[in-house]
Amino acid sequence: MKRGFTTTILHSDLESPIEHYAVHKPMHAAVAYGYPDARELAKVFKGEAPGYVYGRQGNPTTAALEAKISKMEDGIATASFSTGMAAIAATFIALLRTGDHVVSSSFLFGNTNSLFGTLSTLGCEISYVDATRVENVARAIRPDTRLVFVETIANPCTQIADLARIGELCASRGLLYIVDNTMTSPYLYRPKQNRAGLIINSLTKYIGGHGNALGGAVTDTGLYDWTRFPNIYDNYKTANAAQWGILQIRKKGLRDVGGTLAAEVAHRLATGAETLALRMERASANALQLARFFARHPKVKKVYYPGLEDHPQHQLAGELFKTYGALMSIELADGIDCFDFLNRLKLVISSSHLGDNRTLAIPIAHTIYWEMGPERRAEMGIVDSLVRLSIGIEDSDDLVGDFQQALSG
Repeated sequence: MKRGFTTTILHSDLESPIEHYAVHKPMHAAVAYGYPDARELAKVFKGEAPGYVYGRQGNPTTAALEAKISKMEDGIATASFSTGMAAIAATFIALLRTGDHVVSSSFLFGNTNSLFGTLSTLGCEISYVDATRVENVARAIRPDTRLVFVETIANPCTQIADLARIGELCASRGLLYIVDNTMTSPYLYRPKQNRAGLIINSLTKYIGGHGNALGGAVTDTGLYDWTRFPNIYDNYKTANAAQWGILQIRKKGLRDVGGTLAAEVAHRLATGAETLALRMERASANALQLARFFARHPKVKKVYYPGLEDHPQHQLAGELFKTYGALMSIELADGIDCFDFLNRLKLVISSSHLGDNRTLAIPIAHTIYWEMGPERRAEMGIVDSLVRLSIGIEDSDDLVGDFQQALSG
């Protein structure tokens, strides 16, 4: 019988035996694994037998979390990392070579944008396009293009990539399609339905949800034909072709670079993930109510939230996502100091994080996008009065009341 999203996640640990009949997979802190038969150890190293060899490459606790994420994304395999950025960096380091070309959405998370700048210095060329329209992506594709990368909902101005049509385009061209699903989470959207080959999630955000653990994951959906990808090393072509990509990411991106997820952190993320659907429903409902409140308020110049009818991709968001998510930004009216506004908030926390149970706010241009400089910020539409909000699960009336008093000051 087919199970629902939350039921599947809650009971995934019990699909294989657990010591002492515990309902959670236990935390394994060991770094090394001993085998009574040295031949068995050699087989595990060679990939001829299942098992663990060294903690940097994973352990039973991270494996249990990876199985949970694979079920969330309906994937065939997942590799976990110490942070979301470690997952992104490992994927590109493992799969790209000098001279390769990448087509990317121009609406990128600041650190991803910084990473792509580094890749450019190493001989990879990145073409940035407005991914809200598939024709922009199509025009940028070249013979040396290896992959297309997009985020579902852009941070902070909530542009939504033309996810379905880009997926069709990549499938028709034989290109690897990578989707960062962090801002939506697997509960609101599964990129596999639009032909993504790899899906990246920052587990730190909505999947973990409690602001107490850093983590990232790369999931292979099984849709991409890795025999078409020119950069797979010969020694990783011994396994099933469907596993070539994730194996190379594990070996060249996780093992060699060392962005390993710790067992204790993996355990926290796995338990946090159990309530993802409940938290996303509540936070999304709060966000929609707040967006409508801001849209009517005279001291808010503009609201960036896909749930509002005047959002450029409102209809697209409704077609793609279960709800409109919990991320939004507001542009304050002229003459309102964003710092004074934030300091008047009593309940909402000024913080750089997002995807927390608590509602968080941050002045974007002065903090996480400051390093980009004024020209790049202007290209992305990030003005000095822009405040990003990550809406939590508090009682909605309390949130509205807090923003009301802060705007009245």
